[in-house]
Amino acid sequence: MATTGTLGAEDRRAHLTAILEREGAIRLDDAAQELDVSSMTVRRDLADLEAAGILRRVRGGAIPTLRPKTFTERSATSIREKGIIAEKVRTLIPTDGAIAIDASSTAGGIGRLLSESALTVATNSYPNFLLADENRDVTAILIGGQAESRTDSFIGPIACQAAGSLLYRRFFFSAAAVDPIVGSSEVTLEEAQVKQAFARASDETVLLATASKLGQRAMAVGFALEGVDLLVTELDIAHPLLDPYRGLVELL
Repeated sequence: MATTGTLGAEDRRAHLTAILEREGAIRLDDAAQELDVSSMTVRRDLADLEAAGILRRVRGGAIPTLRPKTFTERSATSIREKGIIAEKVRTLIPTDGAIAIDASSTAGGIGRLLSESALTVATNSYPNFLLADENRDVTAILIGGQAESRTDSFIGPIACQAAGSLLYRRFFFSAAAVDPIVGSSEVTLEEAQVKQAFARASDETVLLATASKLGQRAMAVGFALEGVDLLVTELDIAHPLLDPYRGLVELL
């Protein structure tokens, strides 16, 4: 039986793509060890995958290409990290009033934490609406508007108007990328606009982001970090990857 180290280039690239989908990022040294090949071989494979538009190389590895993805695609990545983030924000979920969650799979995990809660939960994501609606005590509201099939969300002027029709205690959202200088950013302008509408109607904004999104920039500006009340990642608060964000936003 062939070992991983004897895989051909096509099989190695398929394996690297699977790592990217599973982990949300590729770490060069870890991938080389898993494939039982040299780091130089992995670098060549990553260059080929970048040329194919599948990923973007960064220092020490690679991250997914920042493009619109369906809810199913996003839900399949960084599962462990998103679970840690959901547990961290459990105590931030109020027991009454209203909250808003965006169309992200990261914020969608909050829907599983709403047992015995008399909350009103508004979202522009049909999958996240269904998660919240599973709890009989929760009043789940689906923000309508223009259906965006690329992200399984609702966008556009009607969605923005509906998002601002309630007053929320907290808005839980994720982002395509988070940078210490430009703040959060999104793959489409329309996604950013709906999130901004939710935020304007919210007492507090809570940004949920896996570490793979830190230090990255997407196309559309979302929020300056000064406008975010709390940044939550799966990392320990003392992790050095969070150093550029200290003093800019409260960390959890």
